[in-house]
Amino acid sequence: MAIQQLLDNDLQRQRQEMEALLVKINKPIMKIKKIGHCCLIIETKGIRIMTDPGMFTTAQDEEKNINIVIISHEHGDHFHVESLKNVLANNPEAKVITNSAVGKLLDGEGIAYEVVEHAGTTMLHDILIEGFGEHHAVIYKEMGQVQNTGYFIDGRLFYPGDAFTNPNKPVDILALPVAGPWMKISEALDYAFAVKPTYAFPVHDGVLKNPTMMQGMYAPLFQHEGITFVPMGEGTEHDFS
Repeated sequence: MAIQQLLDNDLQRQRQEMEALLVKINKPIMKIKKIGHCCLIIETKGIRIMTDPGMFTTAQDEEKNINIVIISHEHGDHFHVESLKNVLANNPEAKVITNSAVGKLLDGEGIAYEVVEHAGTTMLHDILIEGFGEHHAVIYKEMGQVQNTGYFIDGRLFYPGDAFTNPNKPVDILALPVAGPWMKISEALDYAFAVKPTYAFPVHDGVLKNPTMMQGMYAPLFQHEGITFVPMGEGTEHDFS
């Protein structure tokens, strides 16, 4: 039994290494614009994807040519109904992807959506979107406990929402939460080291007065682990090759 387990573990490791190699060989440039906090615009293969248009930012209300809107959970800094309505008014063909809990809220607003949650997948515009995780990270006991879905986008970017979910597959780019009432810095670091992405950039930093000061703590620590940390402030863009 022990020998078989070793063989199975080795086979899984080989598969993961092959998946990572294929991602590196086939990956196109992924452009990421940080609107602010957790609202991103991800451009890949000519498709533009927006994540979590929440109340901490307003610039998302003016964005055009959005094809997909992804909402990880129902908290106001990730899901703001009026912002979402503005985004959809400017982008009437955009498809909303979210989980069942947010879906119930969207039903009340008459907004169409597709459910992709833990273990679910969908293919839109030749972009694979996969769901991982089920629960928001603990704040205190049951406070703020809602369904939270992390999304793996186009086989490259993992956006976990408000959780430290490990998709247990090769991650090229990690949107790393760096501040919030449900986490501490050591947890963010341990999470990144466990996922082992090629690149990481900060999200969930709208609660910080000086985000750039905290970002400076990550780069040297990540360098020792072979992870490239890309500082990104509100309104900045970066091309991930």
